Amino acid sequence: QLQLAESGGGLVQPGGSLRLACAVSGLTLNRLAIGWFRQAPGQEREGVACISPRAYPIDFADSVKGRFTLFRDSAKNTVYLQIDSPKPEDTGVYYCAADLQPYLGICTLDLENGRYPYWGQGTQVTVSS
Repeated sequence: QLQLAESGGGLVQPGGSLRLACAVSGLTLNRLAIGWFRQAPGQEREGVACISPRAYPIDFADSVKGRFTLFRDSAKNTVYLQIDSPKPEDTGVYYCAADLQPYLGICTLDLENGRYPYWGQGTQVTVSS
């Protein structure tokens, strides 16, 4: 049974950093595309970053390129999202999700085109000075 659980959210100041974790159970990461999505109140859920089953390619939204890093620990079956230089607009609930059959074996940030049937419960990230 595939399950995902996010952790690591909290309050962070601009200039600080935060590391989110997505622990996956039931299937190894090399069988999955893992995406990170976020949603602020009153806004649609948007793709932030994703990693393909073979650990490449990795994709980032333009708004977070150069500030967010995505990597995985296969031994722990966990995907991490490192948030550096956070901005107030990064505030929201962050979710990780899994796609068992990514198109051409490549992850996508587009919820309209991607298939992400498995989701974690979400973790709140608040960026404030």
